[in-house]
Amino acid sequence: MSPAASSLPIILVPVGVDEDALDACLAALDAGTPAGSRVWLADDAQAGPRATAIIEAWLKHTPLQGAHTRRAASIGEAAHLDEALRACGNADVAILASDARPAPGWLQELAACLARDPTIATATPWSNAGEAASWPRVGEIAGLEAAPSRLARACVQLPARHPDLPAAVGHAVLVRGSARVRAGGLDPSSYRSWYAALIDLSLRLSGLGWRNALCETAFVLRDGEGAPADGDMDRLSVRWPAWHARLANFLMGDPLHALRAQLGARLAELDRGSPQQDLFAPAP
Repeated sequence: MSPAASSLPIILVPVGVDEDALDACLAALDAGTPAGSRVWLADDAQAGPRATAIIEAWLKHTPLQGAHTRRAASIGEAAHLDEALRACGNADVAILASDARPAPGWLQELAACLARDPTIATATPWSNAGEAASWPRVGEIAGLEAAPSRLARACVQLPARHPDLPAAVGHAVLVRGSARVRAGGLDPSSYRSWYAALIDLSLRLSGLGWRNALCETAFVLRDGEGAPADGDMDRLSVRWPAWHARLANFLMGDPLHALRAQLGARLAELDRGSPQQDLFAPAP
């Protein structure tokens, strides 16, 4: 492992049931993450034989430091993630959905986001299916034609100001280990889904004075949004009665509108340039 890779956060990928999406996720990880970075594929007894074969082949050839675990029986999404996060101790962990595709430089930019502001507990990159962190339009899922490398190059041209989000979003999020431990980790006794457990963790972190921030210099693609388990949103509403109104106000007011426009302008500038300029530009 290179010294640079050893200083980067652990990447935790909860393995899902979509084999093609997992294959694309692993390919994007290889292409956009520094060699030697630590990646843990954690399977809550979800992967079928084809997905297991994809993982085994990836482990043999990846330039990353990969590891794979599989439970004998499922304990549920939130409980499994809480178990994995606790095993990481105080380490910062980047949780990446197994149907997401990170653009180049994503992990370095997320790590830099936490390093710039010690009050940031969660850093969420842009996504085309990222709810409050969605681009080009807030709260919408958009198909994107731009290559991940060009999205990455456009993102790193934005000023790194890291505005607040209502909560972290589950396509990809870097969680500061010390903050997570102080907040008590996830609450799998109340929530079954990562979707709801992440919102709950984000709101508890906010209550302790931490920030849930957008990392506007990173981008992670995804074909769809996460979803809560049955009953999770009802339990979330009981514990956090102001949550739905807070999220609705953010989506309607869209305080990141100007920043979204800036990213669109940066990408347009790249698109007006020569397609060959990517061949000679430094990697983001």
